[in-house]
Amino acid sequence: MNGLWKGPDRKKRCAWCSGSDEYVTYHDTEWGIPVRDDRRLFEKITLEGFQSGLSWLTILRKRENFRRAFAHFDIKAVAAFGSGDVTRLLGDAGIVRHRGKIESTINNARRCIDLVEECGSLADYVWRFEPDPKNRPKKITWETVKAMPQTEESRALSKDLRSRGWTFVGPTTMYAFMQAMGLVNDHVDGCAFGKQKSRPGSLPAGRK
Repeated sequence: MNGLWKGPDRKKRCAWCSGSDEYVTYHDTEWGIPVRDDRRLFEKITLEGFQSGLSWLTILRKRENFRRAFAHFDIKAVAAFGSGDVTRLLGDAGIVRHRGKIESTINNARRCIDLVEECGSLADYVWRFEPDPKNRPKKITWETVKAMPQTEESRALSKDLRSRGWTFVGPTTMYAFMQAMGLVNDHVDGCAFGKQKSRPGSLPAGRK
């Protein structure tokens, strides 16, 4: 039904979340809601990198393990990880044991510290890439979303991060990050949760 799915509560949702209860909860309470918390933003960039080649559901089910393994994504703590931590993480069956992505996470945390010193916060930096509403589709359909795996803004964000030494931040990965963190609202037209977006400066209590 044009990218929509009616859940057991009879509410219409984006059809991609119909596969599991975890997806439904994620869709209803997180996906597309603006975030300005640096730790959550860094977590999401990291997990989107780990998701490459896998399903997001796989990562979502391991998210608490990732949080424990990576110091709950405290940027300074992860930046201080060394070779011993890489070995520890490669032995952790609760996460995705990919050396390149583990080392990328540590590298990106170090680059993030530099970025925060320059820009004030990771949030202040990434929200610079929020698209102008005039450049967004007038109506979000499932066909629109499928045809938009990356955008001019996600390519710009990816290019700038890579120029700063970040890795595993390709334009498609960055667009998925922008969708999840509310820089864009890609809930399909008719989704009961599609109008929950607010500007990042006025987030509802508990949304940070």
